[in-house]
Amino acid sequence: KKVFDKESMILQNWIQGVPTTFHDPAKSDIRGNYSILINDQKPIRIKIGGEMYSPEATVFEDTIAAKVNLDFLDKAVSFQIEFKKREPKGVYRLTGTYTDSLKNIAGKLLLPSGEWSNWVLRFDSSLIVPIKPDTTKKTPPGNVFFPNMGYGWTTLPTAKSFLIRNATVWTNENEGILANADVYVTEGKIKQVGKNITVPEGTEIIDGTGKHLTCGIIDEHSHIAISGQVNESAQSSSAEVRISDVVDADDIQIYRQLAGGVTTSHLLHGSANAIGGQTQIIKLRWGLAPEKLKLENAPRFIKFALGENVKQSHWGDKQVVRFPQTRMGVEQVYSDFFTRAREYSQQRKKYDATDLKLRSGLIPVRQQLELDALSDIIDKKLFITCHSYVQSEINMLMHVADSFGFKVNTFTHILEGYKVADKMKAHGVSGVSSFADWWAYKFEVYEAIPHNGAIMHKMGLNVSFNSDDAEMARRLNQEAAKAVKYGGVKEEDAWKFVTLNPAKMLHIDSRVGSILVGKDADLVLWNESPLSIYAFPIQTYVDGIKYFDKEIDAELRKQVTVERQRLMQKMSEAKSKGEGVRKPGMTKQEISHCEGSEFILMNKVEQQ
Repeated sequence: KKVFDKESMILQNWIQGVPTTFHDPAKSDIRGNYSILINDQKPIRIKIGGEMYSPEATVFEDTIAAKVNLDFLDKAVSFQIEFKKREPKGVYRLTGTYTDSLKNIAGKLLLPSGEWSNWVLRFDSSLIVPIKPDTTKKTPPGNVFFPNMGYGWTTLPTAKSFLIRNATVWTNENEGILANADVYVTEGKIKQVGKNITVPEGTEIIDGTGKHLTCGIIDEHSHIAISGQVNESAQSSSAEVRISDVVDADDIQIYRQLAGGVTTSHLLHGSANAIGGQTQIIKLRWGLAPEKLKLENAPRFIKFALGENVKQSHWGDKQVVRFPQTRMGVEQVYSDFFTRAREYSQQRKKYDATDLKLRSGLIPVRQQLELDALSDIIDKKLFITCHSYVQSEINMLMHVADSFGFKVNTFTHILEGYKVADKMKAHGVSGVSSFADWWAYKFEVYEAIPHNGAIMHKMGLNVSFNSDDAEMARRLNQEAAKAVKYGGVKEEDAWKFVTLNPAKMLHIDSRVGSILVGKDADLVLWNESPLSIYAFPIQTYVDGIKYFDKEIDAELRKQVTVERQRLMQKMSEAKSKGEGVRKPGMTKQEISHCEGSEFILMNKVEQQ
C-alpha cells in the first residue's frame, strides 16, 4: 500500500544489505468467504477476515457463530473447531495447505473419534468490508511551510521580471554610484542598468525613489547553516571532511541574514586543526533543500588554521597529547602532510599513466581522501583560506606554500596583516579577510588595530571584512562603514569590502559582487545609504527571487503567532482528553565561531 495509508505496514527493511522480514511480502491473502467440506456432509460456512498477516476465522454452524484461532504460516493453515450439532460432536483438528491458483485449502483433519479424514475449504466469495463513516471531529491540519518552521513560506517564491526605478545604484563597477538609475531583472539575471529603461508590458515596477540599491553582501567567513559542531578535533588534519555533507537548510540564521542584506555565505570548518575541512559556498535561498542552497559549480576551498587554537592553548590541562603543542609543531604538521601528499600524488599519477601491459609490476596506490584533498592544493584545484593572526606564522605558511609550489589563497582574520602586507602581496594572495575592529580578546590579537583593513587596502591587497559570527553577519554593512572611520577608505571602496572583494577572493566575481549586466540578480534595496547606521534592507533578492521583504516579514511574524497558538490549542485539547503530557522543554542553538570550542548558546523554543 501507499506509505501514508492507514493499513500500510513495514514488510522488510535492510541494514547494510542484511534483510529483516517483519511480514513476508510473498504471503498469500486468504481472507474471504468459504465452505468447509468434510466427506459428504452438509457444507458449513466460514468467514476468514481480520488483517492479511493475522487473519481471524468465524464458523457458522446453523444459527451458532463461533470465532476460532487460525494459524497461517507460509502456505500452511491450521485451526480447530468444536462442533456441537454435527456428528460426531466434539473438537475437529484441521491442517491444510493453501493453493493460490484454486483459492482453496485442502488437507487432513483429526475427528473427535480419533479417525483421520479429508477436508476442503472451498472459496466462495471475497469479503465485502462495510465502510463506516468517520464521525470523529478532526482538527484541521496546519499549513506546510518551506522550510517547515517559523518564517517559512506557505508557497515558495519564484523568479519574475521586475524593474527597480529611480534608485541610487551602487554598481561596484567603473560607473560607480549612479543617481536616479534603473535596474531591470529577468530570468534571475541583471538584464539592463541605466536610466529611463523601457520594459515589456506587465513587468513589475518597484519605486526606488529615495532608496539605495546594491548587490547582495557576501560573507567570506561564516559558520551558519551547519548541522552540529564545526570542528573535527581529534587529529591535526581532517582534510577529508566536508561542510557540503552537513548543510542545514533549516537554520533560522539564513532568514535573519537575508534581513541584513547577505545573499552569499562561505561556510567554513572551525580552527581546531592545522588542516581543517573542505568548505561550502551557499546562496541564502530560504526554503529550499540543502543541495539547492549550494552555489552551482563553485570553486573548492579548505580551511587551515594557525596559532593558539591549533596548538590547543586553551583546551584545558588534560589536552596535552595531540600533536602539535607549539607553533614550531604547527609548521611541521604542514611540512609532513604536504610531503606525504606530494609523494602520494606522484605515485598515483605514475600508476594511472602507466600502460596497462606494464602495470603488472606496479602495486596500486590505495586511495586516501585526506591526501587527495592535499594533492589538489598542490595541483591548484583546491584553495586555502587560513585562520591567522601573528605575523611570524603568516610568514611561515607562505614559506611552506612556496616550498611546495602553491599559493595561500586567503588569509582570514589576519589581524597583524598590516605588518606583513608587502610580503603577502609579493606571495600573491588572492585576498585578506579581516575583522573591522575586533581586538584584545586573546593574547595573539593584542597588537590588532582597527586601521588594519585600511592599511592593507592602501598596500594594494584585496581586502574584505567577514563576520565569523551569526549576529555580526546581519550588520556587515556597518562593519564596512568602519573602514571609512578607521583609515579614511572611500565609501565605494569600503562597500566593496563586503561585496566585490570577497567575491574576487572566492573566485565567483564573474557571477556576483556587483551590479553588472549578465550577473546573478542578487540585490538589496536599502532605505538609505548602506553605510549608514540607520540603514536596513527593504527587500533582498537572490537570483531574482525575493527572499526577504520587510512588509512580508511583518505578515510572517503574525503567521508565527497564529501557528504557535494553533499548536498550543492542540496540546490543550489533547490534555483535556487525558492524553499523556510532559513539561515544556527548550533546545539550544549553538552559534559557532572559529575559536575552537568557543560558541554562544542561544535559546530557542523547541518546535514540536
